[in-house]
Amino acid sequence: MLELISLSIVPFMVLLILIHGYVKGINVYDAFIDGALDGLKTAVKLIPNLIAIFIAIGIFRGSQALDMLISLFSPIADLVGIPEEVLPLILIRPLSGSGALAAVKDIISHYGPDSFPGIVAAVMMGSSETIFYTTTLYYGSVGIKDYGHTLKAALISYVISIFITVFICGLFL
Repeated sequence: MLELISLSIVPFMVLLILIHGYVKGINVYDAFIDGALDGLKTAVKLIPNLIAIFIAIGIFRGSQALDMLISLFSPIADLVGIPEEVLPLILIRPLSGSGALAAVKDIISHYGPDSFPGIVAAVMMGSSETIFYTTTLYYGSVGIKDYGHTLKAALISYVISIFITVFICGLFL
C-alpha cells in the first residue's frame, strides 16, 4: 500500500497543480516557462559567487592550511574531549559538503562505523550544514551582500553543535 502511495504521489501533485491552474484560469505552461526563465536568471547571477567559494575551498584543501589548523586545534580538542580524528571534518564541513563527505569516508574506513570517531562523524555530517556555501547561495540569489550577522550566528550554532554531538555520542558509547 505504501509503495502504491509513494509511486503515485508525484503524478497526483502534477495533476492537482494542472487542475488548480485550470480552475483559476492560469496558463500553466506559460507560468512554468516564466518560472524556469527566472530560475535560469538566478542561476546565472549566482555563478560568480559559487566560483569564488569553490576556488577558496580548493585553495584551502590544496594548501597546508588544513594540516596547520588541525595541529593548532588538536590540544584544545583533547582538552574538551573531541576526538582528534574528526578535526578534519569539523574544519571542512562549513566549507564543503563533498570535502566533508570524503572526511567522513576516511574516518569510517580507518576507524570503523561503530567506533566513537565514526559515530561522531556520522552524526555531525547528518546534523550540520555547509554554512558558507548555503549562505552564499541563498543570500546571493536574492542579492543581499551583507550577511555578517547570519554568518556569525551560523558559526556559533555550528560550534555549539560540535560539543552537543560529542556529548550525546559519548552518552551512548
